[in-house]
Formats: sequence, C-alpha cells, structure tokens
Amino acid sequence: MQSKYNRLTTQQWEYMELFLPKKTRGHYKLRDIVDAILWQLRTGTQWRNLPDSFPKWQSVYYYFRKWQKDGTQERLNIELNKMERNRQGKEPTPSLLSIDSQSIKSGPFTSMSKGVDGNKKVNGRKRHVITDTLGLVWGVVVGAANEADGVVANKVVEPLLGYLDRMEKIVADHAYKTIFKRWAEENVIGLEVKISSTPPSTKGFVPLKWRWVTERTFGIFNFFRRLDKDYEKTKESQESWVLWQNCQIILNRIR
Repeated sequence: MQSKYNRLTTQQWEYMELFLPKKTRGHYKLRDIVDAILWQLRTGTQWRNLPDSFPKWQSVYYYFRKWQKDGTQERLNIELNKMERNRQGKEPTPSLLSIDSQSIKSGPFTSMSKGVDGNKKVNGRKRHVITDTLGLVWGVVVGAANEADGVVANKVVEPLLGYLDRMEKIVADHAYKTIFKRWAEENVIGLEVKISSTPPSTKGFVPLKWRWVTERTFGIFNFFRRLDKDYEKTKESQESWVLWQNCQIILNRIR
C-alpha cells in the first residue's frame, strides 16, 4: 500500500482514458480532474480545501457527481475489474463472489440514511459490498446501519445480473440464510447462495474460505481517509467513493 498519494502515471492514465468521456466542461484537463478526485479519496479533506495545484473544487465536484449519476463511475469500475482479472489469467467476469457488510460511524453532518447497528454498537451507515475471489469490488449499496443484511443483499446483486453472466455462487454468512437465499432461489436461475459462518464456540477472527477476501477489502478501506469514516451527506456519494477506491487499487498494480 502506498504511503502517500502519487499522481497518475502516463500508463495508468492511458487505461483510465479508455473508459471516461473525452470532453470536459471548461479548460481543465480530464486527467487533472481524476487526479484531484483520487487525491480527495486518499486524504479525506473537504472539497473546499483542494490545493491550488488541482482544478477548482467546484469543477472537480461537478464531475464527481456527474459520473456518479450517469453511470460513468460504475462502467469505469467494471472495465478496470475485467482488465485486472485478465492480467491475472482469469476470465473477465467471476463465477464465485462473496457478499458481506461493514458498519461505519458517520461524521457530524451526516443525517440522511443513518441508524444504529445494535450488534456492532455503531451509529451510522452500513456498506453492503460484493467482491470476487481477488477482492475486487463489483457492487456496493450503502444504507442505514440498522438495515438487515439479508434485506439489502438483493439490491447489491440485482444490478450485476445484466453483465455477470458467469455468476454461479455467492458465499455469505448466516445473516443471509433466510430472506436473501430465498430471493436468489425464486428470482435467479442457477444461482447458489452458500452460507459459511464461524462456529459459535470459536473465539477471535477465523478466516473462512473466500469470505476472508471481502474482509480484507474492508481492511483496505481504512487506508483511504475518505472511507475510514462516513463523511458524506448522501449515501450515493459513499457508494461512489468505494468504487473509486477499487479503481485506485487496480491502478496501483499497473507497472
């Protein structure tokens, strides 16, 4: 993991440029806009404190929101995932995935979509994330921390059905064994939900096959200041930052 944010290299930008719009509003370069977004992801500072070496914060925020709303961010994440899987000798899309959630505390100005997770004793939001066996994020839904995992899981999986044609099995813990498993059996032909949980008598962290990869992804979030706590007014912005983090991890592997 990099100790500080470094600007995009030419090779990294060439990969990103393939999947981003060709034009920008105003005179700013698209590369500088993306650099500013990734800098925000790493440092977690307020938009208005963006250094003068980057474009004006209003322009950067404009593209951050625009790409979030028009699907550009999601398409970028999908294509970079496919590229990374090809690089590691795998099929472009996964057949096995793991789904889990992470409750996080909210910042002082966060009021929408917020609740208390009674099990984790966390007042804030919950990130529902699905990853492949490499730990790459394919889907994320953010909601109040008191929302049950099994109830939200179908919202994470349903958007993937259009382009993950190889998806055969999803590994999950016992929180998904009723509502979500029943939804998958009734709505998705050939999709198996395998419940894998730590025995009740076990103490401490026990890595479970494939599910530990998602837990590792949650751990990596902590290296990005924008994700170690939820500072966003909207849950959609938090979802977008999770995808930007996944893109940044993939770009860091490009040499």
